[in-house]
Amino acid sequence: MRALSFPSRSARVVALTAMAMPLPALAQEAATLNQANTAWIITATTLVLFMTLPGLALFYGGLVRSKNVLSLLMQCFAITCLVSVLWLAGAYSMSFGDGGSLNAWWGGLDKAWLAGMTVQSLTGDIPESVYAMFQLTFAIITPALVIGGFAERVRFTGVVLFTIFWLLLVYAPLCHWVWGGGWLQKMGVLDFAGGTVVHINAGVAALVAALMLGRRKGFPTTQMPPHNMTMTFSGAAMLWVGWFGFNGGSALAANGSAGMAILATHMGSAAGALAWMTMEWIRHGKPSVLGIVTGMVAGLGTVTPASGFIGPMGGFLIGLTAGVVCYRATQFVKQTLHIDDSLDVFPVHGVGGILGTLLTGVFAVPALGGIGLPEGVTMAQQVGVQAIGVAVTIAWSAIGTFVVIKLSSLLIGDIRVNDDEETEGLDLSLHDEKGYNLMEFGSR
Repeated sequence: MRALSFPSRSARVVALTAMAMPLPALAQEAATLNQANTAWIITATTLVLFMTLPGLALFYGGLVRSKNVLSLLMQCFAITCLVSVLWLAGAYSMSFGDGGSLNAWWGGLDKAWLAGMTVQSLTGDIPESVYAMFQLTFAIITPALVIGGFAERVRFTGVVLFTIFWLLLVYAPLCHWVWGGGWLQKMGVLDFAGGTVVHINAGVAALVAALMLGRRKGFPTTQMPPHNMTMTFSGAAMLWVGWFGFNGGSALAANGSAGMAILATHMGSAAGALAWMTMEWIRHGKPSVLGIVTGMVAGLGTVTPASGFIGPMGGFLIGLTAGVVCYRATQFVKQTLHIDDSLDVFPVHGVGGILGTLLTGVFAVPALGGIGLPEGVTMAQQVGVQAIGVAVTIAWSAIGTFVVIKLSSLLIGDIRVNDDEETEGLDLSLHDEKGYNLMEFGSR
């Protein structure tokens, strides 16, 4: 198959013009600051950070047992801090720098410690500082998603080491390949806001980690229901709102592309929620809050790679498909394969990311309401390119995660807590704190 030419994500600062214009040429034409675009991306950056803190933290925190709630909150908070410092030190440069003769594979270290960035520095027509911060929020939420795969059984030190190595060895290279001018971007893989870089990457990593670290004590015979669905619902609602910045902000401009991405995203999330709820209702006779919010997240994750290339009907159909397929995948992973992916990261984000990335090549065509494919490219060709992107992401994340877990274990020994610590709960055994200090009724 011939290579397809399509611009990097950073080139989409001026509506559809960016589809045919590489970043260097665009930067030359857009040499002045656009205040409207800048204001929107600052807002979108805030929304995406809000997705992790407090959104994902509360969503995950409510899903685990009460004895582990603080450990999940702590991990999300620490990951936010760790990734931020690593982004400054070199991860941003590795993702979006100029790697010279090796640029197809990595971004180099020319922007390490954000060297050369000033108040006047622009990426397209927005400040580079705003662009770097926006991309940082994506780098934060991706490893934060992964921890749901091994929740309730990993040492905090292990989470810290895993985050450091995984961001630098797995996330940053893949991010550069897809969004930073690397070889997958040059091949023409379409990923508007993170189907490959975020969702497939995190989902596969969570699956590998769950398999390597083993099941929680009692799984699958012991019921381990969420301890606080009110907390989970609150986090899910925050994720839904924050996702408008995640997908709409990826247009890198305050324009029609951003608006359509938000509309398609909303339709995808609503359809995913209703589809999952219906599937569960048919099977169990009652709809649940857990089902409808999980379907919403599945719809959001699945529509993400396509959101800027499709119309609202495309978003609706992708979300509807996601609600059915991801629901079935969740049942298969846990009930048939008995894999203890604690918070269903792979069946929701991994499977959703795969599905959405492939369907991007379908629903991007104008006949189905999309904005069109690169000139001369057919739907079949684009789906083929998308499939290559999916396969590469799966392989890279799986191999990289295996190496990272082995490396972390070499440094500190077993990164899984022992049986006594797991029984006691990670809040007390690792942090000497409790999420809830409620007195018995009538006691003082």
